[in-house]
Amino acid sequence: MSSTPAASVLFVCVHNAGRSQMAAGFLTHLAGDRVEVRSAGSVPADQVNPAAIEAMKEVGIDISDQQPKILTTEAVQASDYVITMGCGDACPIFPGKKYLDWALEDPAGKGVESVRPIRDEIKARIEALIAEIDAQQEK
Repeated sequence: MSSTPAASVLFVCVHNAGRSQMAAGFLTHLAGDRVEVRSAGSVPADQVNPAAIEAMKEVGIDISDQQPKILTTEAVQASDYVITMGCGDACPIFPGKKYLDWALEDPAGKGVESVRPIRDEIKARIEALIAEIDAQQEK
């Protein structure tokens, strides 16, 4: 059964290698095809943070096939929600979008032990976001 996603969400951080990739992984895993998921970075890294990949693998989500992507105006325009995680002034702002800024510690350069609490905080925020999207659909 093919259905149109209830919403589209873009996660943005500087390198698109840790926080935004974990958030996209959780949202894809928990919401399935109900939500269209994108992630990007203002200055993308060469690869996804290995500690982020490992931390997500511990909770049964594989993000090892993801590649950091450059933030584009088109990605922002195509998204209902734009969730920033420390991309600073590089985040383009468009009217009519729902912007959320999640203050999350950057996992860059940290080991998996330090990434776990960040991962868990992201999961809690994703669960709240899904509840909000679902509530919007019921209106």
